[in-house]
Amino acid sequence: MNFAALDLNLLRVFDAMMTELSTVRAGERVGLSQPAVSSALGRLRAMLDDTLFVREGNRMMPTARALELRGPIRGALAGMEEALALATVFDPATSSRTFVLVGSDYFSALLMPPLASRLAKSASSITLQMVDHASSDGFEVLSDGRADIVIDRALTPPDWIESRKLFQSWLVCIARPGHPLLASKGIRPGQAIPADIFCTIPHVLRSADGSKMGTIDPALARLGLSRRVMVTVPHFQAVALAVEASEMLGSIPVHFAHMLTDRLKLDVFMPPMESPTMDVTMYWPRRFDRDPGSSWLRNQIWDVLSREVIGSHLRPQT
Repeated sequence: MNFAALDLNLLRVFDAMMTELSTVRAGERVGLSQPAVSSALGRLRAMLDDTLFVREGNRMMPTARALELRGPIRGALAGMEEALALATVFDPATSSRTFVLVGSDYFSALLMPPLASRLAKSASSITLQMVDHASSDGFEVLSDGRADIVIDRALTPPDWIESRKLFQSWLVCIARPGHPLLASKGIRPGQAIPADIFCTIPHVLRSADGSKMGTIDPALARLGLSRRVMVTVPHFQAVALAVEASEMLGSIPVHFAHMLTDRLKLDVFMPPMESPTMDVTMYWPRRFDRDPGSSWLRNQIWDVLSREVIGSHLRPQT
């Protein structure tokens, strides 16, 4: 292979193809037309003497050689990105940079409205995109450059990931005001719902995959009890809306519950047994730890959560 003829843009095309598995979407990622991407792939194929990508249905699937090259090429590009980022002066007032964050509807509802309001005043040309991915995909999207920051529960990150604990959360129960069974038993908002009554009332459960098992169900089973999950939905906000419109119970994170009680007709109760505490954590690639833009955004997220969201309910933890 003649390395003198190597064009770094070819590596960018390869990296984009490994992520998108489509010449059209890869072109959109790197700012090239589909014919230009195909041309770049042709040059790479000739240089490496490998087809690299083979069409299977609507996708271009990588060959074994392409899979071997993915890590080293991504690492090389990441190193160059880091080197260039460290030399860049970042001014949020004039920057037009786009940041991609990953988080569930819980995190997007808590964070994005106040963060967007703040940025509209001091960084109006910056674009924020928050997308939802399964927790199992979080580190992969950071690795391949599809996201800048992931916000999730406490996970076990690889050694190339940095993290900062933002705050602690736990689940509480919600019901519509004046819920007939709870009212008839004299159970007031803020009190714990006894386990037998908790299991008598049908539930709506937040479940991304449709599973009807939540964190409380093993504890109920140890008491010889089980609850009736009538509805599952993929988002916590849908849990709250379903509860407001019915006589079902729901369980949602405590800070989300306090935020929604200002907007929806909901009462908040404690579950029958203490809910496990969840460390809400922010993750980012170590290679961007000193990037001025990433550092600025991480500080904005921390400040917004500590000053405007968590407030008196629970201070963020370092």
